[in-house]
Amino acid sequence: MVGVSVVAIVGAGPGLGAAVARRFGREGYDIALVARDRDRLEALVGELADDGVTARAFPADVREPERLARALADAARELGTIEVLQYSPVPHKDFMRPVLETGHRQLTGPIEFSVYGPVAAVQQVLPGMRALGRGTILFVNGGTAAVPQVERAGTSVAFAAQSAYGHLLHERLAAEGIHVAQLVVPGAITPGHARKDPAVLAEMLWGMHRERHGFRHFADDLDSR
Repeated sequence: MVGVSVVAIVGAGPGLGAAVARRFGREGYDIALVARDRDRLEALVGELADDGVTARAFPADVREPERLARALADAARELGTIEVLQYSPVPHKDFMRPVLETGHRQLTGPIEFSVYGPVAAVQQVLPGMRALGRGTILFVNGGTAAVPQVERAGTSVAFAAQSAYGHLLHERLAAEGIHVAQLVVPGAITPGHARKDPAVLAEMLWGMHRERHGFRHFADDLDSR
C-alpha cells in the first residue's frame, strides 16, 4: 500500500496502547493492534473507528515469538509496511518476585516476554523499515529497566536485557535512518497523572518518533510511584 504509514503496537490495550493509537491516528497512521485477546482487540478497533482511526486486530502472545512474527507479517500484508513498532506489553505480576525467590525457571517467563518477544518483533519489521529507508522502534519499560529492585527480580533482569538490546539497535541502525528509543515509566501508568497519564505518554512517544534524539527517555522521576 503506497503512501500509507503504519504503526504496530505490541501489547495494545485500553490504556497506553489506545492512547498511542489515537495520537498516531491523528497524524494519518493506520494502526496494527497486537495482543493476546482477540475480543478486546476487536472492541478497541471499534472504539478507534468511532474516533476516525483506522485500526486492525492481530492477536498474538508475545511469549510465542513465531506467532508474534506471523501477526506482524499479517499486519504488513494487510495495512502496509510497518514504519513504527512500539513494544509495550504489561509484564505479568508473577514476574515480580523477590530475588532470593527467583530461580532459573522463574526467569523463563520474563525473558520470553521482554527479550525473545521484542527480538522476534524487530527481526520481522526491520527488513520493511530498511526498504523504506526510515523507521522507529519504541520500547516502553518500567523503572526497573533503569534501577533494578530486589523485590522485582524478573523484570529487573529482563528489562535490563531488553534495554541492552535496544541500545545496541540504537547504535547500529541510526545510520540507516531507523531510530530506536526507550521510554521508562517509573511506577504505574495513571490516568489523570500530570506525567504518566496515557495521553501524556502517547504525546511523549510521538515526540520521540518525530524528534529522533537519544535512546533513553524518562516519563517521570525514578523515585516516583
